[in-house]
Amino acid sequence: MPTVFTKIAAGEIPSYKVAETEDFYAFLDINPLAKGHTLVIPRKTEKDYIFDLDDDTYTGLCLFAKKVAAAIRNAVPCKRVGVAVLGMEVPHTHIHLVPLNSEADMDFRRKKLELSPEEFRKIAGSIAAEYDKL
Repeated sequence: MPTVFTKIAAGEIPSYKVAETEDFYAFLDINPLAKGHTLVIPRKTEKDYIFDLDDDTYTGLCLFAKKVAAAIRNAVPCKRVGVAVLGMEVPHTHIHLVPLNSEADMDFRRKKLELSPEEFRKIAGSIAAEYDKL
């Protein structure tokens, strides 16, 4: 049975897309720690654990995430973009990219932001525009 992330990447469930390739997909987290919090996933595998990915998918995912992180940093005011791979909430490998101004910004126990659809669209559009420039 396809995961929720597989359905998102296939367009079966709406998302705030920021970037995509044939093999990878990046979209805003709907329960973000910070404005611009993005999830990056592989399209062609539903492996639950990142270290179970084949080498090509693993390195491709990391390189795609690197480019998405650069776009986030250009679009969202932050000191850097933090990276986390937890994978406990959805059984599909995913990388969290979180704009940071302090280490506390990466605390997943914090209350999540509540953004309007318009805010999500604006942020996604800004990141996507920066991604396209890279």
